Amino acid sequence: MRFAFAFEPLYRAVALPFGITPGRAWVEVGDGRFEAHFGFWTVATPLTNVAGTERSGPYATLKTVGPAHLSVADRGVTFASNGRQGLCLRFREPVVCIDPTGHLRHPGLTVTVADVDGLAAALEEAGRPT
Repeated sequence: MRFAFAFEPLYRAVALPFGITPGRAWVEVGDGRFEAHFGFWTVATPLTNVAGTERSGPYATLKTVGPAHLSVADRGVTFASNGRQGLCLRFREPVVCIDPTGHLRHPGLTVTVADVDGLAAALEEAGRPT
């Protein structure tokens, strides 16, 4: 099942130079895998690695607009296309994203898909707690 990101106009304009467009930003759940694409950035992991989810937001525009963002507080990564709401996923084993060498791994990912409840339900149906 594929979930599109919900782009606000400002986020869409600022994301464009980073290769982030509605056609290059989505989340997929299926075949035992979770994948999130945000322009040049990707997170891919088995569904068994998803430990849980939590709805979150609103977000500060300056902290989320533009490319993928790294949280210095917890090393989580954010793929934000709006400041309203998203879904934060926690992983059992941290995943690779910002640093393609794999030295920096992320324990969580926040995505601002258009159907936050649908994504949470798809993950729950796949056996992941929400």
